[in-house]
Amino acid sequence: MTDDFLRAYYLRPEIHPVEESCDAERALHAELMHAPRREVLESDIDALRDPDARDNYRILLRFRKRLLEAGTIERCYADLFRGGVDIPPLFIDQMANVILRNILADCDDPLRLRAAELFFREQKLALVEGHPMLADLEVLEMRAAQGAVAGSSALGRLIAEAQGSPVGQDLDVLDRGNAAFYWERESRYDTAISLAFGGASVEALCRVIEAWVAHFLGVRTAVTPLRRIEGRRWAWHVGLDADSSALLNEIWNDGDIDEARMRHILALFRMDFADPADVRPDLAGQPVYLALGADADGAVRMKPQNLLVNLPLAARS
Repeated sequence: MTDDFLRAYYLRPEIHPVEESCDAERALHAELMHAPRREVLESDIDALRDPDARDNYRILLRFRKRLLEAGTIERCYADLFRGGVDIPPLFIDQMANVILRNILADCDDPLRLRAAELFFREQKLALVEGHPMLADLEVLEMRAAQGAVAGSSALGRLIAEAQGSPVGQDLDVLDRGNAAFYWERESRYDTAISLAFGGASVEALCRVIEAWVAHFLGVRTAVTPLRRIEGRRWAWHVGLDADSSALLNEIWNDGDIDEARMRHILALFRMDFADPADVRPDLAGQPVYLALGADADGAVRMKPQNLLVNLPLAARS
């Protein structure tokens, strides 16, 4: 966690002074840009004339306090979910983004990098011949506002018509054959991927999940896609989002799930541990099942922190 990382947050529009900012706000901002870890007293915040500026500084400084206490972005991220989450979801996603940039620094597979975007950017679902296709939700909403896409529901029609060719304006369905597109546009988030069973993007997502778990927990796993979970009494499961967590819990408890709700689950996975000693003794040798789903509006909001706090790991001395 560097000074420049902190400066990036001081330059956010919610914090950076504007024309109407008072002298106290300008002075505080200049001091923090010079010394990003400078102690900020409550009297410094009270001196700001704009109440929104005071609120924004308090939120950001709470985040900064967590970062400084943790020392690293990874530790800050992991510690956040052991207690109450008191920072904006945007900051959580940005930490995941930075961490994955580190984890995948030497990755030369564009599909893995695109799959990693699910960890920190919300996606929008469209079904193409029954197969799930995901595109970046913010990009779609931005283009809808600009008139490039006539509302999010148009994405489904565009993808259904395109079936692998360019979708909308500069929005391509990424696959092995055209994966090089990603290098030109990785920071634009304007490619779509298919989560169809057996597809290259699903395999890429498996490799990212393995890397995420290994980086944080020091545990080697093998993640494989599944069509279905055989039986209704498996040993352990982890939902990768709120909707799939709820559905898996209901299924395991013999809930009656209608077909429409079951379609909210987009992908299933099996996780096996390379070393049985990494798992709780009562579950050694048992796989963990994972699921990724969409909400009723077709939004996919992955919660990668679930992989850090919900796996049945053995206690470590």
